[in-house]
Amino acid sequence: MSAPAVSPGVTTPSETAGSGVANAARRWWPLVAIVLLGAGWRFATLSSQSLWYDEAFTPVHVLHSGLLATLRGVAHTENSPPLWYVLEWALTRMLGTGAFALRLLSAIAGSATVILAWAIGSELAGRRVAIATAALVAANPLLVWYSQEARAYGLFVLCCAIAMLCLLRALYRPTRGRLLLFGASGALALLTHYFAVFLLVPMVLLLLFDRSAPAHGSEESSATRVHAQGGPNRFVPAKAGISLHEGGIAARALYGAGLPVLTGAALIPLISAQAGHGTQWIGRWALASRLETIPQYYLTGYTGASLGHGIELLVGGVALAGVVFGLWRGLERREERGALIALSISAGAVLIPIVLAFAGADYLAPRNLVGAMIPVSALLAVLIVPRRTRTAGMALAGLLALAFGALSVDVYLSPRLQRGDWAALARAIGPVSSQRAITTVELGSAPLEYYLPGLKGAALGTKIAVREIDDTGYAPLRASAGSPPAPGFHLAERRDVHGLILYRFLAPAPLVVGERALRAAVITAGRPEVLVERAS
Repeated sequence: MSAPAVSPGVTTPSETAGSGVANAARRWWPLVAIVLLGAGWRFATLSSQSLWYDEAFTPVHVLHSGLLATLRGVAHTENSPPLWYVLEWALTRMLGTGAFALRLLSAIAGSATVILAWAIGSELAGRRVAIATAALVAANPLLVWYSQEARAYGLFVLCCAIAMLCLLRALYRPTRGRLLLFGASGALALLTHYFAVFLLVPMVLLLLFDRSAPAHGSEESSATRVHAQGGPNRFVPAKAGISLHEGGIAARALYGAGLPVLTGAALIPLISAQAGHGTQWIGRWALASRLETIPQYYLTGYTGASLGHGIELLVGGVALAGVVFGLWRGLERREERGALIALSISAGAVLIPIVLAFAGADYLAPRNLVGAMIPVSALLAVLIVPRRTRTAGMALAGLLALAFGALSVDVYLSPRLQRGDWAALARAIGPVSSQRAITTVELGSAPLEYYLPGLKGAALGTKIAVREIDDTGYAPLRASAGSPPAPGFHLAERRDVHGLILYRFLAPAPLVVGERALRAAVITAGRPEVLVERAS
């Protein structure tokens, strides 16, 4: 029996299915490739760097076997909200407190943020901006850095990205459900980092007073946008929502801002109990230098200062060239709206804490602005790749992402750009001994306690019988570095471990040395610490 004839121009079901799969593959392969690349950057070397002070402080002093004890640790030793610590506590109960386990939550959050960046770009101005935003977020050296840090910053960035995406969807169609989702995401962001409030303020103001959205009842405000492959957006009917312009402010305030406001109020007792623990260093850092560091962090990463201003200017020049070219070619109406939304959120998140710092409420640590880097990346993407720039705009965005990626890879390859190698220094010191005292500064105490279990801080005013004193620190060294810390000791070894310095002093027999004398011998300027064997 011969096969049935198929009329010319008639598409069979199998051909339709195959075409659908091919179209989906063509549409989504950039997202898959960017997410895989971003996750690879974050996971490939997740545990290759040592924990630094803030990271090591968490397992040494904050995380306990019980959740209530951990929450007490957060209240009395930290200056952040509790959400990240609760999740970290649960994760380490299952996986332990190794470097990989401690950083896993941040790596997962950082990888998920790339997906959200795509969605944010798509909501702001379509597929071109989605690709550019995701690529910039995936490769940005600052965001990669905090995706590999056992602190709350990676989760903070993720929660801010979720809040921004929920805001954009609520702006286009403010149904009760979408407003509640925005409120819930804003509350989660506040529970992760207090600086989330500076992103939420402009977001809530946009939600309440934005007038650039299409009027209620128009095609766009009463429709759900569906992105068509290779063409303009199509629209399908949407369910009735809360009016954006006709008396909906009270409803938007209740459903959109209610949860964040309640969450902020609930956090006030915790903020009072924490009383700014560990923030004294901010005031000792010149405000002008901190302001200079903010763009430097975004362009070259957390340790990019050591690369010099030339690299910063080179990367910034690529970004500026892309922005100028995009503005010269011009933005379409939807792109203009997307740029204004991203600009409003970015400006509020960065400028509000700067204004407060000048007013005397100075908590402006540049790393606390990392959540603002999502709207900043989205703003750059909208300005660099508007539709009228065609291939040239995408090439410039690709060049900026490539520069970001090169800097991220350079961190993997260059120890001078990495966190201090306290693990290697601990190996150089050797096992904990009752006849050894270790001097260091505050930034070295928690890492050494983490990598040399059994150490503890020596009590003030005590005297210790030791035959070995290990002075540890980093440049710039005090003029007295290398001199015996007490009579009867001689210098036996000096070792440089990727910038961390060890002076080992030995005595023929155990000698009694005062804790104050040991503190005075610390080789780096800073708050001195003396570590000795913990009594069993």
